[in-house]
Amino acid sequence: LLLRSIAGLIRPRPARIAVNGVLWQEEERGYFLPPHRRSVGYVFQEARLFPHLTVEGNLEYAIKRASQPQLVRETVVAWLGLKPLLLRWPTHLSGGERQRVAIARALLTSPRLLLMDEPLAALDKTARAELLDYLERLYQTLDIPVLYVSHSQEEVARLADHLINLEKGRIIASESAL
Repeated sequence: LLLRSIAGLIRPRPARIAVNGVLWQEEERGYFLPPHRRSVGYVFQEARLFPHLTVEGNLEYAIKRASQPQLVRETVVAWLGLKPLLLRWPTHLSGGERQRVAIARALLTSPRLLLMDEPLAALDKTARAELLDYLERLYQTLDIPVLYVSHSQEEVARLADHLINLEKGRIIASESAL
């Protein structure tokens, strides 16, 4: 619910959501910034690629959606090892390959915030380990804040610099992971 609320996909009440000092939602004033104006990249647990588009088509869709493209497609393709996959259809990709494409598509929208909702949960152990390596390199390279939701202690240990534990929608702990 937290990531969907931040993305503007649901409207929790009462709520006040601000990112980097920019107000996105404040129920008291009746203000709600629509999702398409929030500059958020969202990677779901399932890749949710467009099945009627090739990998390249999925990436081009993201580029067209970006208001001010900041990342070069070829750079993102190289970071995530997607070049051999560009002409393939989503139905002909493994789970790990689909998630890499989903991450690339989210990044190519030039988000100010990247939301990742258990992006490795549906993958087998090998694909999860491979994608964790990609994510570590991306986090070290990019200057985009990431909200990463996971139940995996291994993922959190490798990727997080700050931890927030939630229980029933309330923060029960918040601490540096460094």
